[in-house]
Amino acid sequence: MQSRPSIDPYAAGPATVQGAAATVAAPEGAPALPPRLSWGAIIAGAIVALTIGLMLNTLGVAVGATAVDAVGRDTPSASTFGIGAGIWLVVSNLIGLAAGGYVAGRLSGTADGTDATLHGLGVWASAFLVSAVLLGNVIGGAVSTMSGAVSGLAGGAARGAGSAASAVADQTNPQALIDRARTALTSPSEPVRMTAERRGAEITGLIGRRVANGSLTDNERQRLNALVAAEAGIPQQEAAQRVRSYELEAQRLAREAENRARSAADAAATGAATTGFLVFAALLLGAAAAAFGAKAGARKLLVVGGVRRRAARVSA
Repeated sequence: MQSRPSIDPYAAGPATVQGAAATVAAPEGAPALPPRLSWGAIIAGAIVALTIGLMLNTLGVAVGATAVDAVGRDTPSASTFGIGAGIWLVVSNLIGLAAGGYVAGRLSGTADGTDATLHGLGVWASAFLVSAVLLGNVIGGAVSTMSGAVSGLAGGAARGAGSAASAVADQTNPQALIDRARTALTSPSEPVRMTAERRGAEITGLIGRRVANGSLTDNERQRLNALVAAEAGIPQQEAAQRVRSYELEAQRLAREAENRARSAADAAATGAATTGFLVFAALLLGAAAAAFGAKAGARKLLVVGGVRRRAARVSA
């Protein structure tokens, strides 16, 4: 009687009998395969990755501090420091994630490359989330401290403004306001007969209107020329030239300010885009390092009786 061939579920490929491939079929509704996820291995790997990364970053801070030479004035530039710090940060995190992935892949007990890779990705995601939470807490604390300082300054300014307003209210009364209005209405409107205070106030008002509206009417321009001529004691034609020169200078400064604002906005957008691409690349490299380390840490296949078997999985 010929014995039935035994099918080894741990074999690397389908079992063969006398050159014919044998397959194993499970009936419909069969129990699902047991889970092969080890959270203990992932958490241990994430802790190892974070610890090694922190240790290497601390070493980087120490190395950077030794490069500062305030006495000999041989300190590298800020851009050099920034580039070096960025490279060190990426490399140290890659080393930490690779080590953490190796730990997770080894402790998971699996000999399957895909399972080990997924454990490495779990280490990468867990370490990233923990780092994001810690960084968010640091930023939140800094923002809270800054908000408290700004609130204190605003409160002091508000109290000072209240005191100033109270002092002004004490020095003025309705009768004084009426007297000032009567003086302004009954005083001469000709620039040469006006007081310096009134001319200055009217010049300021016309300049403000020019800035707000972008231009002056013909009457307003003639009035401004007459006021400047009376205030400076120069002919009205020369005053008109001064006003025109001022307008041209103001337009030039406005254009320069607009160009600077546009350049700053463009630089900020470019910097944000570059930072986003660099962060994405760093995260992608970190995922690859963790997956590589986990796959390297997976259990190896053993050869028992001429048949390749996976190493027994140790449940975490």
